[in-house]
Amino acid sequence: MRKAFITGITGQDGRHLAEFLHGKGYKVFGMMKGQHNPRAELLRDEFPYVEIVPGDLTDLTSIVTALEYAQPDEFYNLGSISFVAMSFNQAELTGNVTGLGVLRALEAVRMVGGAANNPIRFYQASSSEMFGKVRETPQTEKTPFHPRSPYGVAKVYGHDITINYRESYGLYACSGILFNHEGPRRGLEFVTRKITNTAARIKLGIDSELVLGNLDAKRDWGYAGDYVKAMWMMLQQDEPDDYVIATGETHSIDEFLTLAFTNAGLGDWKPYVRQDPKYFRPAEVDLLIGDPTKAREKLGWTREVNFPQLVEMMVAHDLAYESARVK
Repeated sequence: MRKAFITGITGQDGRHLAEFLHGKGYKVFGMMKGQHNPRAELLRDEFPYVEIVPGDLTDLTSIVTALEYAQPDEFYNLGSISFVAMSFNQAELTGNVTGLGVLRALEAVRMVGGAANNPIRFYQASSSEMFGKVRETPQTEKTPFHPRSPYGVAKVYGHDITINYRESYGLYACSGILFNHEGPRRGLEFVTRKITNTAARIKLGIDSELVLGNLDAKRDWGYAGDYVKAMWMMLQQDEPDDYVIATGETHSIDEFLTLAFTNAGLGDWKPYVRQDPKYFRPAEVDLLIGDPTKAREKLGWTREVNFPQLVEMMVAHDLAYESARVK
């Protein structure tokens, strides 16, 4: 039985990946910090096949101990401080976890199972936020980075140190430059889930308005369930490499709102939405659109869920979720 080790196991991508790998016959280990982490019980209820191991991306020794115990074939580093807005308020923590945490993970892989010993294949979750103030459109694996947040800066460090360890120590280490990927498992603090959840709550009479920041941003949105397949595909190749994972389409917040409120049966979104300056970022990323040509040609990866299907899926989930909570 092949074994996979996942950091960020309780997040959207971690849960999708655990589910996908279990379906492939893997033994799945999920690293979780804290002695009495309240998310542990939720994870056990949803994914009883995941074995939780203690560890923390800010503590190298704990990662080494976890890897020595699990002895995985594949290591998926999805753990990070992943909320961009929060990274402005907690920049040092973001740098420590999202940036230096990658260094610690790679060093642990090198110590426990590098190129010559028991080779562990390593996946790093890079991000389209690294492109920031984009230098070219669409963005490819060769587009220069210009991050616009502490989160984006930390992700650039994680991306570059992954390449450095691959070239310096011969590790099988890949980075997936994933553009925005959403779904019903997305946290409520993220704008897409905030929109679909609040639209559902307005429809059910629980809320009366949706408060947002920048409405002009445009993103390349895909479905998280599709994107975790690309992570796995990267680690099945003969040689490690880096890939942009995206849909190749860009959509505005306006488009997302229109689809969400229509699917919720509310019609025009404008009477329900209010902008508040407190939700604006100090530096904004205005337009992201990825070119997934390399992933399509080398991995054979394509997205299966399109943009309207994604929004419909999320609204349907939140209508059912909020209805159940009311009862």
